[in-house]
Amino acid sequence: MLARIRRRWRQLVVVAVILLLMPYALIILYAPNFVHPVSSLMLRDLALLRGYDRQWVPFEKISPNLVQSVMMSEDGQFCMHAGVDWVQMRGVVDDALEGEQTRGASTIPMQTAKNLFLWNGRSFVRKAMELPLALAADFVWTKRRLMEIYLNIAEWGPGIYGAEAAAQHHFGVPASKLTRRQAALLAVSLPNPIDRNAGKPGRGLKRLAAMIERRAGASGEYIKCLYP
Repeated sequence: MLARIRRRWRQLVVVAVILLLMPYALIILYAPNFVHPVSSLMLRDLALLRGYDRQWVPFEKISPNLVQSVMMSEDGQFCMHAGVDWVQMRGVVDDALEGEQTRGASTIPMQTAKNLFLWNGRSFVRKAMELPLALAADFVWTKRRLMEIYLNIAEWGPGIYGAEAAAQHHFGVPASKLTRRQAALLAVSLPNPIDRNAGKPGRGLKRLAAMIERRAGASGEYIKCLYP
């Protein structure tokens, strides 16, 4: 009986190690441009028989307006860090240690890793898994590939994934034709795409979009890794 229990524990440990290492193997697998990854949320929708809308488009066919808006809204230091913005992260840790409410410090690589391999919701376990995955993704993929994957798996409404599906759903245009205002509305809806409807924005969302639109218009020095 004792030998059987030990064998079962060893099997469980092997399975756990494989599950922990699998995302790193997938990061390498996802490096070529012809591979079109799906996110954990898409897989959830499939498992629940809900389906989803996602039309993969290459980076070159996504409006620079959207790229600039998302970058300035979600991760202004995207071209400067190596997957994790340690300055912002230290601020979050300090706030947590002092018992204060923490602010978001997720970078685009961190959000991409979470969307591809992990789950929604705040937890230290998920964050601890997210950090090394973000560093690995930023190391293996180019910045353009990272942004391409992120913009093709981001959720922009129930069952709406990726820039192309979002642009068509909310504005009736392809992702390549998004205007500055439309791109800004999509960018500011990302933190909560279920409650924030880019196609039917309220006054607060319009105000946020106007601010991001101004930042995107002045983002030239921040986006050189994407548009040399």
